[in-house]
Amino acid sequence: MTGPTNPAFEAFRESLLEVAPEADLAALRPDGPLRRQLDIDSFDFLRVLEAFQTRTGIDVPERDYARLDTLEGVRQYLAGR
Repeated sequence: MTGPTNPAFEAFRESLLEVAPEADLAALRPDGPLRRQLDIDSFDFLRVLEAFQTRTGIDVPERDYARLDTLEGVRQYLAGR
């Protein structure tokens, strides 16, 4: 992943670290499933989304969860926010 990141994407990365503090975000593949790469379950993923909403005020509706399966998916979803 190259190019500048937006503040919402950085807030999502911070939220990942809040739930999985041992995660090496630099080692994550942008196209790889986040939950598998971080070894987190669906409950932990919901905690990531809650932390993200608290940080940013951006609500991610349940119907959009699948779009946030990868870091690249998160980047595309949050582009322009």
